[in-house]
Amino acid sequence: MDSAAAEDIFDQQETAAPRRRDELRALLALAVPVALSEIGWMTMTVVDVVMVGKLGPAAIGAVGLGNAIYYAPSLFGIGLLLGLDTLVAQAFGARKFDECHRALAQGIYLALACTPLLMLFIYAVQPLFSARGVDPVVRDYARSYITILNWGTFPLLAYGAFRRYLQGVGRVRPITFTLISANLINLAGNWIFIYGKLGMPALGVRGSALSTVFSRVYMAVVLVFFAWQNERRRGHPLFAHWPAPQWDRIRALLKLGLPAAAQVVLEVGAFGAATIMAARLDPVALATHEIVLNCAAYTYMVPLGISAAAAVAVGHAVGAGNKARARRAGWMAIALAAGFMSVAAATFLLLPRPVLEIYSHDGRILVLGAHILAIVAAFQIFDGAQGVATGALRGIGDTRFPMLANFVGYWAMGLPLGAWLCFGMHMGLAGLWIGLTLALITIAAVLALRWSSVGNKELAG
Repeated sequence: MDSAAAEDIFDQQETAAPRRRDELRALLALAVPVALSEIGWMTMTVVDVVMVGKLGPAAIGAVGLGNAIYYAPSLFGIGLLLGLDTLVAQAFGARKFDECHRALAQGIYLALACTPLLMLFIYAVQPLFSARGVDPVVRDYARSYITILNWGTFPLLAYGAFRRYLQGVGRVRPITFTLISANLINLAGNWIFIYGKLGMPALGVRGSALSTVFSRVYMAVVLVFFAWQNERRRGHPLFAHWPAPQWDRIRALLKLGLPAAAQVVLEVGAFGAATIMAARLDPVALATHEIVLNCAAYTYMVPLGISAAAAVAVGHAVGAGNKARARRAGWMAIALAAGFMSVAAATFLLLPRPVLEIYSHDGRILVLGAHILAIVAAFQIFDGAQGVATGALRGIGDTRFPMLANFVGYWAMGLPLGAWLCFGMHMGLAGLWIGLTLALITIAAVLALRWSSVGNKELAG
C-alpha cells in the first residue's frame, strides 16, 4: 500500500468517528425522551397495581387479569397505527411535510373505525373471566375493572396516532411531558377513586380503571395540542387543512400496520395467556406473576423507547436516501438496549427483595417472586435486542417478519413448553416463565439475523 492510499484510509477513519458520534448523539436525542415516555406509560400500570395492593392479592391479581384480557385487543388497535412510524418518518426524512400531515389524518380515521369494533370484542370476551379454575373474587373484581377501562379505548388510540406523528417529525419531548404529567393525574385519580377521598365513594379496583380512563383522555388532548402547535409553526394549521379519507393511504397504512398489530397481539397475548394460566394456580401465584410481569415490562420500556427511536432514525435515513446511516442506526440502537438490559438483569439477580417490596410485603410473594425474577434476569438482554430489532425493521417497512418470528417463538414454542412445565411437570409459575424465556431467546436470535441480512443486502451502500 502506498503512502497516498494509507493517508486516504486514515482520513476516512478520522471523519468516520465524528460522524458516528454525531449519529449516536442524534439517536440518543430521540431515544432518551421516548424511553422516558415508555417508562411513564408503564409507570401508570405500576401505580395502578401498587395502589390496589393494599386491597390484597385478589385485587392485584384482578388488575393483572383485567389488563391481560383488555390490552391484547386494544393494543391491536395501537399496532395498526405503528405503520405511521414508517410513513411519517420516511416522509419527514424526504422533507415531504404535507405527507406527514396526511398520514396522521388517515391514522385518526383508522382509529375511529377500529374503536367500536374493539370495544365490542372486549365486551364479548368477558366470559373468559368465569373460566373454570379462576378464583371467584378475582373474577368479579376483574369484570368490573375491565368494564370501565373499555371506555378509554378511543382516547388510547388517538393518543397512539398523535404520538407516532410527533415521534416521526422528531418532536419527542412533548410526549415525555405528556406521560409524566399524566402519571400525576393517574396517581391522584387512584387515591381519590380507589379509597374514596375528597367526598368520592370508595370504588376499589373500579376506581383504578376510572382514573386510567381520565388519564388517557388527558394524554390524547395534550398531544392534539402539540401536533396543532407543530403544524401551526410551519404555517399549515392542523385542522384548517385536515385531509379527507384517502383510501390509498389507508391501505398503505394497513399494509404496514396489520402485521405490526398482529406482532403486538402475539407478544402481548402471549403474556396475557401466561397470566390466564397463572390464574389457574392460586391468588398468591397470580399476584406474584403480575408483580414480576410488571418488573419485566418496566425494564422493557427502555428498549421499547429505543425501538421507537430506531424506527424513526432508520426511517429518516431511508427517506433521505442514506442507507448506510440507516444500517448504523439500527445496530447502535440494538447495542444501547443490550447495555441497559444487562444492568436490569444484574438488578433482578442481586436485589430481588427491594424490587418486589415496591409492590408487596407478603412473605409468600417475596419468596416466590425472587425465584421468578432470577428467571426473568436470564432473558433481559434478549428481550431488549428483539424489541429494538423489531423497531429498526419497522423503519424500513418490514413488519411481516417480526410477526412471524413472534408467532413461532411464543405460540409454537414458548407457551406450549411453559404450559407443559407448569401443569404437566408440576413446576408451577416457574415453568411458565421458563417457556417465555425460551421464546424471547429464539425471537431475539432470529430478528438479529434478519437485521444483519437486511444490512448486508437492502441497506448496502
